[in-house]
Amino acid sequence: MLDHIGDKWAILVIRMLSDGPLRFSELKRDIGSVSQKMLTSTLRNLERDGFVTRHVTPSIPPRVDYELTAMGRDVMVPLNALAEWALRNRARVERSRRSFDTKRARATKE
Repeated sequence: MLDHIGDKWAILVIRMLSDGPLRFSELKRDIGSVSQKMLTSTLRNLERDGFVTRHVTPSIPPRVDYELTAMGRDVMVPLNALAEWALRNRARVERSRRSFDTKRARATKE
């Protein structure tokens, strides 16, 4: 389960759906860099795990909306906490990366 919910696309989809139901095309447009295949796979995994529901409205063309379930809304609490932590610690992580890269570059030259 964590491999699905921890995926970068899943986190984006859950975050976007936290504002209310969206159609596939709206998700694709707003995310931008995700492929249709990856978005389809992500939505299916989230639906299978119980975080998202899929509503099909019979029309031409068919309308499909995705919405967070109660469990999907519940997972926003830890995801928001993680996002806040990332914002607070961004500078520390960047310093660590620079330090690591510098040490590695020195070791490569030796």
